[in-house]
Amino acid sequence: MADTTGTSGTGTTTSSSDSQPRKSSWKYIGPGIVVAATGVGAGDLVATLIAGSNFGYTLLWAAVIGCVVKISLAEAAGRWHLATGRTLFDGWASLGRWTTYFFVAYVVIWGFVYGAAAMSSSALPLQALWPDVFPADWSIKPWAIICGLVGLVFVWFNKYEVFEKVMTVLVGVMFVVTVYLAVRVTPNLGDAFAGLLPVLPDEKDSVLNTLGLIGGVGGTITLAAYGYWVNAKGWTNASWMKVMRLDNRVAYVTTGIFVVAMLFVGAELLHASHTSIASGDKGLLDLTAILEAEYGTATAKLFLIGFFATSFTSLIGVWHGVSLMFADFVERYRGARAVTGEEVARGDREKSRPFRAYLLWLTFPPIVLLFQGQPFRLVILYGVLGAAFMPFLALTLVWLLNSSRTPTSWRNGWLSNGMLTVAGLLFVVLCVKQVWDQPWSDFF
Repeated sequence: MADTTGTSGTGTTTSSSDSQPRKSSWKYIGPGIVVAATGVGAGDLVATLIAGSNFGYTLLWAAVIGCVVKISLAEAAGRWHLATGRTLFDGWASLGRWTTYFFVAYVVIWGFVYGAAAMSSSALPLQALWPDVFPADWSIKPWAIICGLVGLVFVWFNKYEVFEKVMTVLVGVMFVVTVYLAVRVTPNLGDAFAGLLPVLPDEKDSVLNTLGLIGGVGGTITLAAYGYWVNAKGWTNASWMKVMRLDNRVAYVTTGIFVVAMLFVGAELLHASHTSIASGDKGLLDLTAILEAEYGTATAKLFLIGFFATSFTSLIGVWHGVSLMFADFVERYRGARAVTGEEVARGDREKSRPFRAYLLWLTFPPIVLLFQGQPFRLVILYGVLGAAFMPFLALTLVWLLNSSRTPTSWRNGWLSNGMLTVAGLLFVVLCVKQVWDQPWSDFF
């Protein structure tokens, strides 16, 4: 690793030549909070709510395993960045051009469709909180555009340090709201503990539903972005490994609390009364109406605030993290050289043209989709590429972290290999199901 200087998120200076391990400390926590906030979107909460409403506490164990699987993926991404001093995209590029082709197709198509989805998700709770601000026939479009533009301006003019602080505040809001709701519905702790036993529901497609819940807990491309946020924090070499691992555990304990809390709500509030909610983000609006009827307007409005925090953290997290990855891709191929984590740590990448170009791509083209609807074929490609990304991430990390590209002392052990292999196989199954379920006859 180069003996250069990086700037930490706290404004202090660290030398990469200092190989003494840093003592893990809570004061360093940051990137983990960011990845937890970004990874848990409104769709994840709805999926967990529906699991709770359909199966009670039976699949609590699956939600917990989902968090453990994502811990292994994020740890592997962070370990690559710190052990090698290189970025994840630089590692992918070393595996062959096919990784570049996949990444480019993914970020272009996925970003276009995701931008509209993220803006709409953030707009839904704002429209519910202030329904009379805009004419009813405008639907949520004005709020969606405002959310997209606010996210654009915020990420455009702020570096990682400010971004992390704002995300931490929003995570605090999410935490208070979800835990409050879990306590308010008075969970049956006996049934909850029984739900930690790995039992499948006696339902059709219960295996696939269970795998879907495991795979859907906490993030897709944001797991790959974790290593970039680690570097942006100023952690650029292996001396930060213990700190990163503590940070990563905090991330998925936080994610686990969100998911378990919403499963409690689904099990107690919906399962017992046989109440169903819509899939997707609108399911949270259904829950708002139920909360208002059961616990009053104040609780319903508090939930909407938490709903907004959940959606908006995902929006600005993707705006920042995936833009960093895109800027890294452009720099790697413009300079035809290895790109280091220390370049990310300096913060110049956040002011670069590729970073800001991808920010604009996430914001303005998707606004067109808000008015014209999402093109059918594009949505199918979005679903396929999105399903393929997680097996791509898991299996390429296995490849990279067992090869000579990684220093011997930081290569995978049996536990890491086992977890990443299980994750890869899990996501391959889910990918095949997603591809199989697409309406290909209509596509052609």
